[in-house]
Amino acid sequence: MTERRLARSGFTLTRDYPVPVERVWDAFADEDQKLAWWGAGDAIEPGEWAYDFRVGGRDIAEGKFHEGPVSRYVATYTDIVEHVRIVTTYDMWIDGVHMSTSLASLEFEPIEAGTRFTHVEQGVFFDRFWADGAGREEGTRGLLDALGNYLA
Repeated sequence: MTERRLARSGFTLTRDYPVPVERVWDAFADEDQKLAWWGAGDAIEPGEWAYDFRVGGRDIAEGKFHEGPVSRYVATYTDIVEHVRIVTTYDMWIDGVHMSTSLASLEFEPIEAGTRFTHVEQGVFFDRFWADGAGREEGTRGLLDALGNYLA
């Protein structure tokens, strides 16, 4: 019998990137640029991909980790203000099992040295994934590091 559990997790990550807001924004808003930095890179065999950057649009990213599980990400854009913010809700599945539902807000703030980027996320993790909140934060840190390398 599957144990039914629910856990909540939230975090805030801030990065200062030494490039203008428009450059950081385009790394999210332009599909080719997003593909260049977002995801697990060579650690995953890509599967389904969809990109629809508009309010109500959906992103899908699915892939199989080498010798590991299939990860599926499905996001809906709920608010977009150019060069200011992006808000999404998203769900993740591992090998077809619903792992989590999250709300993520991304803020782009011009600063003297470039752009202050803030990612705030609240998530709900289900059943056997109840303890995975810390891993989500770690994974998001990795994405923001990859974004920084891409922008450099």
